[in-house]
Amino acid sequence: MGFIPVFVLTVLFFVMMFGIGFILNMLMKTTWFPAYLFVLVILPVVVYSIWDRSSVTLWEHLSSFHPVDYLTGIAGLAGAVLSGWTIRRLRLGGYKMF
Repeated sequence: MGFIPVFVLTVLFFVMMFGIGFILNMLMKTTWFPAYLFVLVILPVVVYSIWDRSSVTLWEHLSSFHPVDYLTGIAGLAGAVLSGWTIRRLRLGGYKMF
């Protein structure tokens, strides 16, 4: 993949997880739930759903991912964590609606 599509994909995953995390944090009155959800549910579901279990082991499957796959996962996790940090800062700043 070229640089531009990788950059757009990374920014898209970051913004998407930040937005979803921010909305979840506001609705559920939590702080770190989206980050935990991303690590404990979303990443394993994605890995499991595309894994051909008949031919390779888990470690071979994880090593078959390209750097772009890991980069988008890290960008999504960063967006989820940053949404929790932002909500925490807003609450400490006195905004009660968050």
